[in-house]
Parts: sequence; C-alpha cells; structure tokens
Amino acid sequence: MLSIEWTASSGWLAPRITPYQNLSLDPATCVFHYAFECFEGMKAYKNSAGDVRLFRPDKNMARFNKSSARIALPNFAPQSLIELISKFSAMEERFIPAARGYSLYLRPTMIGTQRTLGVGPPGSALLFVIASPVGPYYPTGFKAVSLEATDYAVRAWPGGVGDMKLGANYAPCIIPQLQAAKRGYHQNLWLFGDEEYVTEVGTMNFFAAVRDKDTGKKVLMTAPLDGTILEGVIRDSVLDLARERLVPEGWEVQERKFTMPELAAAADDGRLIEAFGTGTAAVVSPVRRIAWRGRTVECGLAEEQEVGEITKRMKDWIEGIQYGDEEHVWSLKV
Repeated sequence: MLSIEWTASSGWLAPRITPYQNLSLDPATCVFHYAFECFEGMKAYKNSAGDVRLFRPDKNMARFNKSSARIALPNFAPQSLIELISKFSAMEERFIPAARGYSLYLRPTMIGTQRTLGVGPPGSALLFVIASPVGPYYPTGFKAVSLEATDYAVRAWPGGVGDMKLGANYAPCIIPQLQAAKRGYHQNLWLFGDEEYVTEVGTMNFFAAVRDKDTGKKVLMTAPLDGTILEGVIRDSVLDLARERLVPEGWEVQERKFTMPELAAAADDGRLIEAFGTGTAAVVSPVRRIAWRGRTVECGLAEEQEVGEITKRMKDWIEGIQYGDEEHVWSLKV
C-alpha cells in the first residue's frame, strides 16, 4: 500500500510504500464520527506485451481533489500523486492480470485522522492507495442487466454532494439496492423529483440511445452534471468518443434532463434503441429492461441479444484505449 500523511502544521509528509497492513486509529478519530472520507476508483491494465497502463488518471485526480476540498480535507499536487500511483502500479505489476476484461483495481482514499469529538476541519489526514486484481464487475459477465427504477428515496439533491465520491454517499444507497436485488434486478436506477428525472444507476452513469420523435434522428443522451450525479470518468469518455466518432455518422449527443415517462414512451413507440451504464468497475454495461411503476420498460434488445451495437462499440473503443491497442492520450504507459 502507498501511504502519505498530512498535518496542518507540516503539510504532506514523505510518501511510503509498505506491505499491506491494518491502520491504527484512535476511537475518537474524526473519520468515524463525521465521515471525513473520500475515495477514487481507478485501474491499472496490462496488455499482451506486458505494458502497464493507467486510464485518464488526471480525471481521477481532479475529482479526488474536488471531493476532498468539499469536506475540508487537504488537496494535493495531481501530477505528483499520478507519479506515485504509477510507481506503485509498477511495483505491483505481478498482480495485474493480462487477460482482457481483467485489471488491477486501485483505490486511492483520504480520511481525516484528527482525534476529536468536535466538528471542525481535520488537523491531520491520511491518503492511502490499496489495490486488488479484479475481473468482470457483474458475476453474469458481459451480459445485459436489469434495473429497477427507484423513486421512493433520493440519492442526491441539487447543491448537495451527489457529484462527489464520498463514502457517505454510498451507505444510504444499499437498502434500495438490496430491495431491487430481492425482486430480481441487478441494480436500481435512481429517479429524481415529481417529474421522475433519470439520474444514474446504483454504481454507474446511465445512457440511452433513442430516435427523436419528430426528426427520427438517432440521439445518445445522458443526464447533465447538475450536482445530482457523479462526474464519471467513463461517462466523460463515452461522450467524447460519441462526439468524435458517432456525430459524423449522423448521431446527436445530448447531456440533458429526461424523465422515466419519456424513456417509457420511447420504448412504447419503438424508438428506444438501447441503453447502457458506464463506470470504472463495470466499464460499459448493457441494460435489457427497467422495472417502473409495475411495468417493464424494454430497452431495445432482442431476447437472445446481450448487447446493442452502440454499447458494444463503446466498450471496444474504451477497452482498446485502456489496454493500449489504440495509442491515445488517455492511456498513460507506466
């Protein structure tokens, strides 16, 4: 594990890479009582030639700094942490599977470590990075997942911290996710407000490919960054690739608010082409159906079909960059 301590008086201390070990923290440490904790999700990839790569680490560092600043934890120099994580990944190279779909998951985490029962900015903090080899996120493999729309609970509110990667955002989401699982769904799809705006899936951002009702033009749409969804690195990558490669084919790309009734109407009219989720863990995950208000909204896949054309192309494009098949500025060779 990589560890770096910080104090308000001395700033960041010397980084250390040590064997994985337990942390020793006082019971009064502020992270336990006031949730001074944020984290990132990254991966190190290895191709058949043995090259180790990181995917868009600058985006993770920017979000990490944004999250830590929001909860009064210290910021850091992004490039310095990228260099440390690169060195850490190179040292752990033997744990990175070379097979496509496998990688070394990296978990940078920052916690407040001041011992106090008073609420205030922590005077000390710890930034650490741990890692684990991982395979496909869903045990079903690269197959279409089913979602259950959740409107009885709220994941995030405008002006809140729903766009930050804070541990405090995740624990309250577990019960709705478990309830969806009990009813046979892989994840829940968070809706917001009386309008039932589509926001994000439990562990992914959400995309829908539809045909415009008036023009018939193909549109790839996702919810905007309005503070209620996470600023996903894969989400941003899909949008960039879509604008670069799908728009010339006649597609339109939209970041806008859309509702579950709108999505259901598109499905009823045969205009919902396909839907998918995106995230560091799942990368790109096709969606087969969404349960909503006692009905099933089919997301364009035939019964024997596991993935739509656009979902498959996005997965191939992104993984091609992650594993170095395509030389791209997003892929940092360690």
